[in-house]
Amino acid sequence: MKALLLQDKNQWKEMKVEEVEKPHPQKGEVLIEVHAAGLNPVDYKTATNGNPNWTYPHILGLDAAGTIAEIGEGVTEWKKGDRVVYHGDLLKKGAYAQYTVTTAHTISRIPDKISFEEAAALPTAGYTAYQAIHRKLPLDQVETILIHAGAGGVGGFGIQLAKAAGKTVITTASAHNHDHVRQLGADFVIDYRKEDVHQRVKEITEGKGVDAVVDAVSRDNATASLDFLAFMGHLVYIAGAPDFSKVKPFTNVVSYHEIALGATHQADMKSQKDLAVIGDQMLEMMGDGKLSSLLEEIISLEEVPQALERLSERHVKGKIVAKIKS
Repeated sequence: MKALLLQDKNQWKEMKVEEVEKPHPQKGEVLIEVHAAGLNPVDYKTATNGNPNWTYPHILGLDAAGTIAEIGEGVTEWKKGDRVVYHGDLLKKGAYAQYTVTTAHTISRIPDKISFEEAAALPTAGYTAYQAIHRKLPLDQVETILIHAGAGGVGGFGIQLAKAAGKTVITTASAHNHDHVRQLGADFVIDYRKEDVHQRVKEITEGKGVDAVVDAVSRDNATASLDFLAFMGHLVYIAGAPDFSKVKPFTNVVSYHEIALGATHQADMKSQKDLAVIGDQMLEMMGDGKLSSLLEEIISLEEVPQALERLSERHVKGKIVAKIKS
């Protein structure tokens, strides 16, 4: 098969499409013929330092949509030809290839009305946002949510999910993305480049602060966001933990929630199966027109390194997907 090969750590900008041996599914696994693969910041971040579990050449790519080409031993709930999407295990070879293998219990069925490219835009960013909103936050106690970087993948899905849950959504975005995030459902948009975010949050909430913050930007941003929280507020962090010492005991009584989607593959079976549950629910929303895939650009497999470089510059709106099977 053809695959985009990472020859060694920190060589992701030099990746080339080459011929390698096609994998085969083991017990409990399925072989997927990949039609489309989603791009994510985690690809270049992990490729920069590598992973001790990888052997080289390695294949990146966590988000794949395609058809089942081969069934492993013990798999009874799926058949060849089924249209599926999944979030892959970071420790294993990924989706920037014509074929890839994954566990059968973590995949979701793609409704007929959803394209492979739309489905491939979903898993990493979408499931992360879903975990943040629906698995971590006590939504019955949350009214206002600040979602940073609303024009990005996690932020864009987070806005939609929070709004669908009936919450007041505040987001940060560059001025040229304000219309975009409002269309996704944001009630208030703050231009983080020109406005004082802390001051605007206090104005919007009449001095109270927000009930929850979802931060997928950085450790520093998560730390700064502690100032935005109301009493008994919640911080969900995805790109690094905040400085916990900033909030003193017996003051704001903040709750902290870590999201690490990739860790799910090393967790118990129930947690792993929840990836499929999340995928099913988000695909249903997408099929009903209640959730945008955020798909902005479709590229070729050969163009992935250049697109990852653009992602690393952190100014890409929505999702980029590589079309692998025509």
